Amino acid sequence: MSAHQRAVEQIRQSYAEIPGDAAPRLAKATSNLFRFRDNGKTAKLSARDLAEVISVDPVTKTAEVQGMTTYEDLVDATLPHGLMPYVVPQLKTITLGGAVTGLGIESTSFRDGLPHESVEELEILTGDGRVVVARADNEHRDLFRAFPNSYGTLGYALRIRIKLKPVQPYVHLTHVRFTDADKCMLAMQEICDTMVHDGEQVDFVDGVFFTPDEMYLTLGRFAERAPYVSDYTGMRIYYQSIRKRNRDWLTVRDYLWRWDTDWFWCSRAFGVQQPVVRSLIPRRYMRSDVYRRLVALDRKYGLTARIDRWRNLPVQESVIQDVETPVERGADFLRFFHDKVGMTPVWMCPLKSDSEWPLYPLEKGKLYVNFGFWGLVPLPRGQFDGYYNRLIENSVHELDGHKSLYSTSFYAREQFWQLYNGDAYWPVKREYDPNGRLLDLYDKCVRGR
Repeated sequence: MSAHQRAVEQIRQSYAEIPGDAAPRLAKATSNLFRFRDNGKTAKLSARDLAEVISVDPVTKTAEVQGMTTYEDLVDATLPHGLMPYVVPQLKTITLGGAVTGLGIESTSFRDGLPHESVEELEILTGDGRVVVARADNEHRDLFRAFPNSYGTLGYALRIRIKLKPVQPYVHLTHVRFTDADKCMLAMQEICDTMVHDGEQVDFVDGVFFTPDEMYLTLGRFAERAPYVSDYTGMRIYYQSIRKRNRDWLTVRDYLWRWDTDWFWCSRAFGVQQPVVRSLIPRRYMRSDVYRRLVALDRKYGLTARIDRWRNLPVQESVIQDVETPVERGADFLRFFHDKVGMTPVWMCPLKSDSEWPLYPLEKGKLYVNFGFWGLVPLPRGQFDGYYNRLIENSVHELDGHKSLYSTSFYAREQFWQLYNGDAYWPVKREYDPNGRLLDLYDKCVRGR
């Protein structure tokens, strides 16, 4: 903790030295955002010493973690104690601070909500340069409640106390196929309500849509023993296995990172799913953060666009989004998405929040389905970049859903503040960043500043 206090003083001083006309930007080794911002006048804020697990307490089942700590490092620290965070987002280099100030989700979210719902305490560097400790029951409760989905516009998480839950060594998976989206959503609702399938407890639920007549729910339960364990960190590919086998076993660590090796299925864009290419790549490079760096380089130098022009192919739009709709509207969204966008596969993950968080207003106790889709789609003749993303935004809100803000958005200012509760945001913004040192949520997430 003394090392943490030195790191807090270092970042506080670094923040104070940033010129008033420059927007602070955290200097991070990795990013899972897909809002590639412009290069306006910004100043890097060093957070190099804020990436450690401070402590794990197996008695209270809590961990003290610095804000830039990755979930990979946290899981490695908690599993030896037979514990894990309540919600572990899918990718290894997502940070605790990023998941709390943004949004994260995983296959425990049908029961445990989003990552910020298991946070007990936040130490935050606010926009006005203070370091405050915020909890649900102290004088900074409004900041604690508004921090999720604020994306660093109210301050930066320096330390997080997070609750942990017990685990068993293995996860037993059952992949259940559906040929009709309506029936799939009905089954998801029933399983998430009862937390049981075929008489067995269900600890994890997610799924994959491949085609309108082929989709799967993957149901996981903890197990003390396993007849075998599969390995999807080498030649075998996890998402392809869903279509080939009904049951599977993984170690709990491999289950938590089952999507990371191939960045769900996005590694295919780099040829990594070709057996010859895959056999030549060291396992340490088959990771989501490596692929994310390749995407950033491609965007910087326009390599894909140049190749497409040389091959006389249509211009492509990047469609990288996570959205939620109520489970009863999930089949409607899948039909829209298949007909109008046509990208496959699509990840499906149910979530339910037991309390209300003002900046991401999900209805308390209501089951939603997150749909994740990531890739490039050829634009129709005469259409311009943003065509598909705008279609998706409109459809999601017609279906009473919500959209995460980690990627591109196109909302008009007034619509944005209606959807993301400007009435709750601005009083907290004025309290903790009265001079506007940090960008506001609209400027950061929509205007891309």
